[in-house]
Amino acid sequence: MDGDAGRATVRAEGFNGLRRAAASLPAAWYGDPAQHAREMAAIWRKGWVAFARVEALAAPGARLAAPLAGMSVLALRDGAGALQAFHNVCRHRGAELCPEGAGRIAGGRLSCPYHDWTYAEDGRLLATGKARAVEGFDRAAHGLVPLGVAEWGGFVFVNADGGGQGDFEAAHGRDVVPLAPWRPETLAPVHSETIDIDCDWKLFWENFNECLHCPGVHPALSALVPIYGRGIMEREDDPAWRAHGPDAPPALTGRLREGAESWTEDGGAVGPRLPGLSDADAARGQTYAEILPSFLLVGHVDHARAVRVLPLGPGRTRLEATWLAPPDAGIDGAALSVFAKRVMAEDAAACEGNQRGLRAAPFASGVLMQEEYEIAAFHDWIRAQLEG
Repeated sequence: MDGDAGRATVRAEGFNGLRRAAASLPAAWYGDPAQHAREMAAIWRKGWVAFARVEALAAPGARLAAPLAGMSVLALRDGAGALQAFHNVCRHRGAELCPEGAGRIAGGRLSCPYHDWTYAEDGRLLATGKARAVEGFDRAAHGLVPLGVAEWGGFVFVNADGGGQGDFEAAHGRDVVPLAPWRPETLAPVHSETIDIDCDWKLFWENFNECLHCPGVHPALSALVPIYGRGIMEREDDPAWRAHGPDAPPALTGRLREGAESWTEDGGAVGPRLPGLSDADAARGQTYAEILPSFLLVGHVDHARAVRVLPLGPGRTRLEATWLAPPDAGIDGAALSVFAKRVMAEDAAACEGNQRGLRAAPFASGVLMQEEYEIAAFHDWIRAQLEG
């Protein structure tokens, strides 16, 4: 491999693929505590991270506290209906301000249970409990530390580096364009699942961004989406894709198998086509949008599925999957989830095996092949974030 082999600039022309082999990230980056801390600081606390469903913060006065990428986050809907987000830490001596979970803001104020320091909904410090005024203390300088906050697709995102709705859209507006016809903000949760995986968060995204593993790891998925059975993700991944017209078989175009409509056990749709989808949207079978590092949404003809990615530490990751459908569709979410849950479990086992191998000496670094162009781009993104 030559000098530029680790960069996505070695992509081929005329199809999706790498022109030459590319070095993967060092194996030590997938479990080393110091490297994990670097990524939390440079990636997870510098960008937009999925935090919660909007339903948890729908009404004025609602609040939600939860851990996120090594932080304790408090989000709330103030009396005027605006979202606010803060580090969930009292400015007195660092006590937790609100207990983890959902709650209500009493009287429009937040009070620390330790020493009764009290804050307004906008984070201003209003009172210091029994503590008397003392020289050198500036109340205005001791409000809650704010986080950036925004909404998209029925989800709340926060950013430890600050920002608002416009900043979110500037950063990720292009990323979410493919899912615009699904109008995910109009869909409601019908089922959810949480699984913890013994793998680094980066391995989840690497596995998501290639299908070389699909024929061996996902037999049912490869039967439903025949192009996956060829080890590629879409028709443009084939160097000869231009020779195959739109009427070619699904294994060449990327559509679902003949007769299938959606990602279900039998391939049948569980509801009518979602309003606003074109024939092309429906025929595609699956449409993806990612908001790195923490979120993906996939749209199908009759529903959508969101996955929130949460790093729990070096070599451990939590996935929170939510199936979404029109609120009045009467869809059985548990039944709908069966197929995708199997795929998730297969991916989890593969990622855990990958993690175990990365820990085994003398493996130091891997190699990316032609079909792993998206992983090369992901690695470039990781390097760029770490380099600042």
